[in-house]
Amino acid sequence: MQGRALKKEELMKEEKVYVGIDVAKASVDIAVHQSKQRWHFANDDEGISQAVSCQQDLSPVLIVLEATGGIELPLAAALAAAGLPVAVVNPRQIRDFARATGKLAKTDAIDAQVIAHFAAAVKLTPRPLRDAEAREFSALLTRRRQVSEMITAERNRLRPTCSKVVRELIKDHIARLEEERAKLDNNLRDTIRGSSVWREKDDLLRSVPGVGPVLSATLLADLPELGILNRKQIAALVGVAPLNRDSGNFRGKRTVWGGRAKVRTTLYMATLAATQHNAVIRAFYQRLCAGGKENKLALTACMRKLLTILNAILKHRTPWRYANSYTIGPCS
Repeated sequence: MQGRALKKEELMKEEKVYVGIDVAKASVDIAVHQSKQRWHFANDDEGISQAVSCQQDLSPVLIVLEATGGIELPLAAALAAAGLPVAVVNPRQIRDFARATGKLAKTDAIDAQVIAHFAAAVKLTPRPLRDAEAREFSALLTRRRQVSEMITAERNRLRPTCSKVVRELIKDHIARLEEERAKLDNNLRDTIRGSSVWREKDDLLRSVPGVGPVLSATLLADLPELGILNRKQIAALVGVAPLNRDSGNFRGKRTVWGGRAKVRTTLYMATLAATQHNAVIRAFYQRLCAGGKENKLALTACMRKLLTILNAILKHRTPWRYANSYTIGPCS
């Protein structure tokens, strides 16, 4: 009897289906782990409908797609709407996994197989997609970043330029870009104030000295886990947690890397302001510098400290002026 139970359990394990999907601009390639089943569809409404239909027939345990700059969103949304378990992952994880398993060749079909193997090996938890309003908000924020980068680039071109005509053209372009950025700021503000949930979170975040509208919007759009995870998990997710580099008797320097670069960049700029205008962060920064920490390392520690404070404020839904009892403690 025990042998039959073990065989039944093994059969159940073998029946689990893990699917990898490689999404390109024009096409969708689908592979099933440890199976010869393969599909290739056009990346349009008809192709997406066919892809969803074939996955419903399979009843997979998990479907994994790479994040490809938003190209994957229509298919991921259609799969999620059909009740299928979907996870969208960072493409770097897939490429690292491919190299680790010796898959150096790269085609769409091979990528789909690698993603399916990754899904079976890592067994991620299906992640619910953000709703349409959140995706629209994220798109507005991304456009604002692009416009800000263009303004910086144009200002850098302005300084060494000698031609009067070119200087005037650049100045006109900067003025138009600044006008577009102002419109985007208004749209972002209106979107936040139009949502009771986001409005409450925005008010809580901006109650912290040093946190302005850009950081608040970035956290709302690109870090929805804030206030849900613990402080170590949120620091690792953003990429401000120190990682060990030890081997044998060697003890390497702790470094931070990975994580969500857009959030980390915006958090860095806010932390610079906080070291001047936030009494808790300023005292923490000064204490680290007085103890011999390099400025860059001290700023990174302050980024983690500020993130920890913001995480606690959203978790407890307590504004800054009432939050000191649990946010001023040491950062770990």
